[in-house]
Amino acid sequence: MPALVLVEVEIHNPELYEDYKKLSLPAVEAFGGKFVVRGAQTESLEGDWNPQRLVVLEFPSVERAKEWYNSEQYTTAKNIRFQASKGKMLVVESV
Repeated sequence: MPALVLVEVEIHNPELYEDYKKLSLPAVEAFGGKFVVRGAQTESLEGDWNPQRLVVLEFPSVERAKEWYNSEQYTTAKNIRFQASKGKMLVVESV
């Protein structure tokens, strides 16, 4: 069953975050993933949720998404993201 990874990001170092973006795409693709949403404009329809940046990824399965997240290839990008931003990330089965 497909899986979605939802990421809310607050960027505090935009230059460094650009380095993350360059490394993250090949890592995502290496695990069969693709970007569904990558930093597009958001509009809250309910509540006070107003993310600075929202990213949605799709993977073939939850297992594959976890393999990507824990992979050596993504760890390099992830460490840059940790330096350039703070955020929240979750994985959920899709329908």
